[in-house]
Amino acid sequence: MATQQTDQLTFQNPVTRYESISPPVQDQPEPGLDQDLTPQADRGEHSYRGTGRLTGRKALITGADSGIGAAVAIAFAREGADVALSYLPEEEVDALEIKEFIESSARRGVLIPGDLTDREFCTTVVEQAMAELGGLDILVNNAGRQIAVEELGDLTDEQWTTTFETNIHAIYRVCKAAVPYLQPGSTIINTTSIQAYKPSPTLLDYAATKAAINNFSKGLSQQLAPKGIRVNAVAPGPVWTVLQVSDGQPKEKLPEFGKNTPLGRAGQPTEVAPAFVFLASPESSFVIGETLNVNGGQPSP
Repeated sequence: MATQQTDQLTFQNPVTRYESISPPVQDQPEPGLDQDLTPQADRGEHSYRGTGRLTGRKALITGADSGIGAAVAIAFAREGADVALSYLPEEEVDALEIKEFIESSARRGVLIPGDLTDREFCTTVVEQAMAELGGLDILVNNAGRQIAVEELGDLTDEQWTTTFETNIHAIYRVCKAAVPYLQPGSTIINTTSIQAYKPSPTLLDYAATKAAINNFSKGLSQQLAPKGIRVNAVAPGPVWTVLQVSDGQPKEKLPEFGKNTPLGRAGQPTEVAPAFVFLASPESSFVIGETLNVNGGQPSP
């Protein structure tokens, strides 16, 4: 991947902002590490420029150690927010790096390792973020599990259940724990996917959870809007993250990943982060129950 020399506010051609990568066939055990990804993804650590849009805010981000979650954490910190990072314990090395980037922006980074399939941790992560940050007004539910399976007969009940526990049950539980603490002006942003609209035949369980996240987000937004709490979602398309090489895609398809978009390339995590910044900031005060698609031009509702 070519090094990004300009920040996200610089006028540029989106087709050529990043080259169309052809990732080599590779494999990492789930959940995988950003540091071992080839080529490396751009999370905005060297390019994202903040403008003070989240000054003084306090955010909890799940799945914040790598990929889109890491890019959002970096962007939030550059915009002036303190950030609590939720991640699996085996992802500690990636999380430590993101914490360093947050602290280099003169913001506070808090590490909260744990497994969101554990019901108790879904409450603990909120309580710990509240205690460490001294409050909470942005919740980003980004953690996700994606394992490609070619045939329905090979999709085990265990995988189906674990995918739902990680991708949608955890969002319900974390939101339930967080809402009593959120004040008017707070925001919840959930990560869904283009898969909610255009499911791949190898991602039946993952795509089903992403459609559920869309629906949950729209329903919860109606419930919380009168309280001044906004709920929205972001639906990325093909974005180059470690999720893809830890069984998220069939290995033989990796070299062509993302080339079917109108831009002719996969997205980079830092290209998704501004959508979260917009939905978290006061400038989106009249945006509620929206799913913001960041997918390189693939038509979606």
